[in-house]
Amino acid sequence: MFALPRRRLLATALLGMLGVLSALPAAAQNYPVRPITLVVPWGAGGGTDATARIIGSLLEKDLGQPVNVVNRTGGSGVVGHAAIASAQPDGYTIGMGNFAPLSVNKYLFEALRFDPESDVVPIVLIEKGPLVLVVNANSPFKSINDIVKAAKAKPGFLTFSSGGIGGTHQLSAELFKQSAGIDMIHVPYKSGSAALTDLMAGNVNMMFTQMYSAIPNIQAGKLQPIAITSKTRSSLLANVPTFIELGYPKVEVLNWQGLIAPKGTPRAIIDKLNVVANQVLKDPVVREQITSQNNEVGGGTPEEFAALIKSESLKWAAVIKAAGIKAE
Repeated sequence: MFALPRRRLLATALLGMLGVLSALPAAAQNYPVRPITLVVPWGAGGGTDATARIIGSLLEKDLGQPVNVVNRTGGSGVVGHAAIASAQPDGYTIGMGNFAPLSVNKYLFEALRFDPESDVVPIVLIEKGPLVLVVNANSPFKSINDIVKAAKAKPGFLTFSSGGIGGTHQLSAELFKQSAGIDMIHVPYKSGSAALTDLMAGNVNMMFTQMYSAIPNIQAGKLQPIAITSKTRSSLLANVPTFIELGYPKVEVLNWQGLIAPKGTPRAIIDKLNVVANQVLKDPVVREQITSQNNEVGGGTPEEFAALIKSESLKWAAVIKAAGIKAE
């Protein structure tokens, strides 16, 4: 079988997307006929909020109706996700679904305000990005080997900070601990910024954090990067090795988010939103917003996003059980 030329492949893909739209029922073809609410489970001004507002403004142009971004904060994203799950499943409330509420929290909390498996449906993955392990600029630790050696010499002596129990900061460290066979003490804070500030003050030994918060402090000489949780090195931190390179193949962590809707939203509307969102993700402004934070632009089908959520759930369920993590 001969490979199709690239232009022909692109043309075929475009025709396929147009075919999906033309095959939608009349109700979905007319959708939307009134404004859409885009719920962001995090505060205004953050990275998720900024991305959501850019995406919302472009969805407005393609859908022909206002997309109003509403911030519903609290409970480490639980409040906002519950608001999405409890909304009318008519396509007029969608939201930004995140890693922890969709794949982690059900293993941490005895009772949740929503069930990610039965109360929401995925639309499309928006972005995903790695974390970087950083230490204070004056830290004696210059490599993973330094950290592992020190941790094995004094089990339970080294500390790592996080923005709260069960988030990517802590789970990345727990995965590293399990992979390296070491013991370190978790020091949770009320926010990631507070955890990072205390690390820079020298009150804890290390932290796994998102690239967008680490890089400015690395450039300012306040932090030293040790390793990154992606498959390949980052162009923004080209000299920083991956955990995979360093012999820890399981320490691959991505913080991700995507559009979700309440369970029961008609499939035809989900499909229409998926097609339009995939087009929006090709926009240079959106791509710049996402890649400027060293995240990878998402896209794909609802099924592909669902498969990611499921695989992440299985992965982190095992880590949480082994670490004995319980939400307080």
